[in-house]
Amino acid sequence: MDAQGRGRADDVDPADQWVLNPRTGEYELRLSPSAPAAPEPSVPGPRAAGRRTAAPGREVPPQRRRRPAPEEPVPGRRGRRPEKKKSRSKKVLLWTGGTMAFVVLVAGVGGYVYLKHLEGNVSTTDVGNAGSSSFKKDEAFNILIIGTDKRTGEGNEGYGDKGSAGHADTNILLHVAKDRSNATALSIPRDLIVDIPDCPTTQEDGSTKVIPGSTGVRFNQSLGDLGRDAGCTMRTVTETTGVKPDHFMMADFNAVKTLTSAVGGVDVCVEHAVDDPKSHLKLPAGESTVEGEQALAFVRTRHAFGNEGDLDRIKVQQQFLGSLMRKMSSSDTLTSPTKLVKLAEAATKALTVDSAIGNVGTLKDVALELKKVPPKNITFATVPVLDNPAEKVKATVVVNEAKAPQVFDMIRNDISFTEVEQKKKAKQKKEDAAVAARLEGEKSEPAEVRVRILNGGAPSGSAGRELTYLQNEAGVTKSENAGNAPADIARTTLEYAPDQADQARALAEILGLSGAAMKPGESVTNSQGLPAMTLTLGKDFKGAGVKLDAKSIETPDLEKSTADQKLCAS
Repeated sequence: MDAQGRGRADDVDPADQWVLNPRTGEYELRLSPSAPAAPEPSVPGPRAAGRRTAAPGREVPPQRRRRPAPEEPVPGRRGRRPEKKKSRSKKVLLWTGGTMAFVVLVAGVGGYVYLKHLEGNVSTTDVGNAGSSSFKKDEAFNILIIGTDKRTGEGNEGYGDKGSAGHADTNILLHVAKDRSNATALSIPRDLIVDIPDCPTTQEDGSTKVIPGSTGVRFNQSLGDLGRDAGCTMRTVTETTGVKPDHFMMADFNAVKTLTSAVGGVDVCVEHAVDDPKSHLKLPAGESTVEGEQALAFVRTRHAFGNEGDLDRIKVQQQFLGSLMRKMSSSDTLTSPTKLVKLAEAATKALTVDSAIGNVGTLKDVALELKKVPPKNITFATVPVLDNPAEKVKATVVVNEAKAPQVFDMIRNDISFTEVEQKKKAKQKKEDAAVAARLEGEKSEPAEVRVRILNGGAPSGSAGRELTYLQNEAGVTKSENAGNAPADIARTTLEYAPDQADQARALAEILGLSGAAMKPGESVTNSQGLPAMTLTLGKDFKGAGVKLDAKSIETPDLEKSTADQKLCAS
């Protein structure tokens, strides 16, 4: 029986039965005259409209309908009609890499039996409340991608710790924006010193065991040590960054080998020739194509680039993933059913995911949402870190508290790290002329603006951080922190008296406030007994210095790249 479970002869590759019709842009099932007819799958499922059955196990092509020629079925087409592929479907994302290939296959080929076969390949872990209980297609979402150093499969004896349950060796927090205009892949160093919280884990018998937390240990110990599962790694990410992963996807060494072989190799570039006896990586200067064992050596080597540390290896891995995305979105891959079948098999066999996304239908939904993101707006970055000051011999790193909070805030508040077009939603009500007019007119100098800042639903400490920004960077020196508002509000507001309109317009420009956020009313008295406006930060507050209408902001001193860039490792 073949991969689709259709009962054809063993020597018939199911992928070879699907042919791309250049006129329609669809994959069509075309059997050669000598090939045996495909019987109906034994699993019940919906029948195509208008289908006629001539005999058990054989289908007769549906009658032509009276409609324009482009709408008629192509003669010889059998089985389910694949979903029409659009040009934007070529924008594919991966380190969930194989997941994306599997999804393109599902969307383009279909087949209930084959879907259930793929679902049987995927392993799942119950992470409890460490993540979300379901996947929502209309929301922003975070997926923690974990590459473990666990040894599985043939030829992996030289990697990882023998007998290890597998540690969190490579970690990427992937945030996908609500409007799918952008995504951020934030690498978390394995040697980052963190506090691992207590982790409830589900045992084989269904019971729950709480694994005690650890203070001041490497991030990679959040998986494997003491029986910790991926749920513990997710909880550690939340504890460290304030960003809660909704789901996780985990793969081991074999994934890199099988996935790169499935696409026929990944293009990489190195500035200088590489000959690393420890990883056995040998590459000439310039561009090369790597797959299988050589691809694994490329992403595993620590001694061929930079200062031979993990942070330099992370940069190389990010460049590799960007290249893998480009290869998967190429027409050479997307128009090859054979490659798509191989990718679907390799990806599903390589993955372990949380139970909430463990069925093929949900994985398909995840990947279809991921492929909406343009590669030019997929940003690779790393958690800003510093050498651990407690060590004489530098081996670990700590979070850079001067830079990292802004990065975490941007992800938490769905702010892009690249410039993206502002999309106006049809549901969004347009402000009437009177509301819009609040922004029009003269503006005071920032030094003349008097305002008291209240926290009305923003994260704790937001009023203080915004005050620091206004005074030190925006020139609003006559501002002060007034503590918490009487009640939480959804949206930030600025209340001002009629004679403060010029000050209000100036502050609105600095903060990115809309006319609707400006509330004509009364002034209040500040600590010096002078009239002042009231700025109340709502739940929509995006971070100190971040404009309320911003889709993206500058992140100074943060090294980053995007998935469409071709870079050379050095």
